[in-house]
Amino acid sequence: MPHKLESNKADFSADFGRLVDERRESASDVSRDVAAIIADVKKRGDDAVLELTQKFDHHDLNKIGWQLEADEIKTACENLPSELMDALKLAATRIRRCHEAQMPKDSEQTDDSGVRMGVRWQAVEAAGLYVPGGRAAYCSSVLMNAIPAKVAGVERLVMVTPTPDGIINPAVIAAAVIAEVDEIWRIGGAQAVAALASGTKRIKPVDVIVGPGNAWVAEAKRQLYGEVGIDMVAGPSEIVIVADKDNDPDWLAADLLSQAEHDPTSQSILISDSSDLIEKTLSAVEDRLGKLATAKVARESWETHGATILVESLDEAPALVNRLAPEHLELAVAKPDPLFAKIRHAGSVFLGRYTPEAIGDYVGGPNHVLPTGRRARFSSGLSVIDFMKRTTYLNCSEKALGKIGPAAVTLAQAEGLPAHAESVLSRLKS
Repeated sequence: MPHKLESNKADFSADFGRLVDERRESASDVSRDVAAIIADVKKRGDDAVLELTQKFDHHDLNKIGWQLEADEIKTACENLPSELMDALKLAATRIRRCHEAQMPKDSEQTDDSGVRMGVRWQAVEAAGLYVPGGRAAYCSSVLMNAIPAKVAGVERLVMVTPTPDGIINPAVIAAAVIAEVDEIWRIGGAQAVAALASGTKRIKPVDVIVGPGNAWVAEAKRQLYGEVGIDMVAGPSEIVIVADKDNDPDWLAADLLSQAEHDPTSQSILISDSSDLIEKTLSAVEDRLGKLATAKVARESWETHGATILVESLDEAPALVNRLAPEHLELAVAKPDPLFAKIRHAGSVFLGRYTPEAIGDYVGGPNHVLPTGRRARFSSGLSVIDFMKRTTYLNCSEKALGKIGPAAVTLAQAEGLPAHAESVLSRLKS
């Protein structure tokens, strides 16, 4: 059974603290294995990628092809059901429109001393996109990761995806085409991340790597950060739902299970001021689990990491949510905005009873790549900014340097850096 907490109980603080501090990331020590894979790819390049692909994905890249060719891509798109293609195009349109609105603007000013200064934004030249190919084929992740890169202005977008037995889901291929991915490679795992970061004879390196993956992929991104930029090190998915008594328990049950079915380590939490609603939702979850194709995974997640929290008033909810700092937050109440105003830490918030988190996974518009494991306290979801960098600039006239230069000389001398001081002073003397 999921954890059942009540805020008016004497042991609530301790129980809630354990819920907040629970670590659900993989306990496996994969760091050494990943380090060895990265070193191997750096040393042997394509040969290492070839061998590791044969070992883990059971196909020969030299026989089946390292990259998807144009005819394979065309066939996959032509054979995709029209309803699915239309859904992908609708999602892409909405995601693109939302991210276009995020584009930062260059700025420039000339201050009172006559110094001209500003900021110029530019996209990175190349980005890599990792697409999982294991438990599920996430065509939505292709759109969510690739479209912001292209909106930002990335010239070369490279997709890697593990292809057990050489097969790629056609919907993933179609999503890549719609999102304007430039290259699709049949490689996955830590070796794919290493190849993107360091480059091989076949694969040119990239500047930023984004996209979800298993523990090995996450660890590879962690170890290679600094050599390349990354979006984030993501952990298990999570959702917190704040619900009043007027909700449909069956709707809430579906929402809770929508995250539980991702992985056994996912977490779903319901907060309500109605004990009746909580009990009915628990019953509805059981009913749905009996019919769910992903019931085995969802049940393990729900029974191991799931929780319900009964509060005396929903006014208590924001403080609890802010401590949890969840990836997804649903405010399933009649008037969500007053509660929303008090939320400081959440990856993405879904307002009202008719905004299930799942709509954000696909066609809402805002990005579904979000910080997990309480990282919403200090980080944000994927955006165009993750594919861009800003360059500042200064322009001093002789007169402007005369006004601000003496202070720079004083500071350089105070820091014991005479060459710094002379760099400015020599110009002031002239």
